[in-house]
Amino acid sequence: MEEVVKLVAQLMMAAARTAPKGRGEDYVVIEFLTGKRLRKLGEAMVEYGDDIKDGFYVRDGKSVLASQGVLLVGLKDAKPVGLNCGGCGFERCIRPEDIKELHDFRAPMCMIRVLDLGIALGSAVKTASIHNVDNRIMYRVGVLARKLEMIDADIVMGIPLSVSGKSPYFDR
Repeated sequence: MEEVVKLVAQLMMAAARTAPKGRGEDYVVIEFLTGKRLRKLGEAMVEYGDDIKDGFYVRDGKSVLASQGVLLVGLKDAKPVGLNCGGCGFERCIRPEDIKELHDFRAPMCMIRVLDLGIALGSAVKTASIHNVDNRIMYRVGVLARKLEMIDADIVMGIPLSVSGKSPYFDR
């Protein structure tokens, strides 16, 4: 089933890449992990969860270890759209000097660009669902993938993928 997961992951990457984006500007970055890299991520999540006493990292790490692949989708160097909408928490659009490395991600970030990420993620998981590949968007996967430098991005979400008799992402 690993070959099926790899094929569907390629289709998911195409869906994320071609998803609509604000002003047609693309800041989405994508990586696909399998094998040793996937195991490294899952094991690191479990270890991190144990270290900080956060069972959700342990749970999600075990879900990654039960997967045949993980798609990482993030944003890198996303420039604000220029609407001065305040969605980022600033009265005027954020400037590069406003962006700081925070605990899990770099922020603040333009709300429209974060919506771009959400649309790319939705397009990707829709594609997996159409092909009956179990998946779930996971925040903690992105945090550890970023910490481990498995993807060069400012904000990342992870999508573990599985083809098995029962989804490892629900009823955990």
